[in-house]
Amino acid sequence: MAVSRHDTGALATGRALASQVHPVFMLPPLATSLFGGLLSGGFWPPVAALHAGAMFFAVYTAHVKDGYVDFHVRGEDDDHPLTGGGCRLALAGAGVGFATCTAGLWLLVGTGAALVTLPTWAIGYTHAPQLDTNPVGATMGYPTGIALSLLGGYYAQATTLTPRAVGLAAVFLVLLTGVKIIDDEQDYDYDRSIEKRTVAVVLGRRRARRFALGLFAVGLLGVVALAGALPGVPPSAAAAAIAFGAVAALARRADPQTATMLLIRGSYLLLAVLVAAVWFRPLG
Repeated sequence: MAVSRHDTGALATGRALASQVHPVFMLPPLATSLFGGLLSGGFWPPVAALHAGAMFFAVYTAHVKDGYVDFHVRGEDDDHPLTGGGCRLALAGAGVGFATCTAGLWLLVGTGAALVTLPTWAIGYTHAPQLDTNPVGATMGYPTGIALSLLGGYYAQATTLTPRAVGLAAVFLVLLTGVKIIDDEQDYDYDRSIEKRTVAVVLGRRRARRFALGLFAVGLLGVVALAGALPGVPPSAAAAAIAFGAVAALARRADPQTATMLLIRGSYLLLAVLVAAVWFRPLG
């Protein structure tokens, strides 16, 4: 069975399969999984690796399924590196990888760890064509996956969920929902032409941008409120709000492409400051 649409051979097959690993979108779920484990106060590397591996396969599933639907089913994309059969093979392989990692969590940690992890694959697999056809699913699928990644990484180490984990997961959900709204502005004209109901299409560009900025304000206030108020979230964590807020201010009037680029990097910065605050506790 041919896997690559553009060439044959093992090297071409490997390149086609690897093309669905998009680092910009792949790294945040892996990083938040590890951050969740660090936040728990106990960090067993084999468990952390299993949960991060499950997140990798869940996001890979989303990328392959999205590309398959957009090119082979809807005909929206101009090109795709994988054949239809190659997409199905990649989905099967990712499913086996996810199931293996989840089974490992079940064996090493317990049923709860597996149950908290499972929804991430469901979100990835149903992103297209089910979730991406309405404003809520199209906008909040990825942010919800990030929030679940943090919660799953935490639970896998602590076998429980605490207010600090749930609170920080909610912060990521709100902030990344705002980022996704602005990201979708880039495809406003095309999405409108095919009646794809993103937030930008439903509200219009200007109101969608204001709504996204409002979500940033809520999320950053949440970081400040959590800093020092909950065990395990030191006061220095409030610096993460300052860091992301500065980036959001720069992105406020930028075009959608530039704003998205800035905000994604701001999200990385937010996570980096939170990791540093939790790990080093510079202010206690």
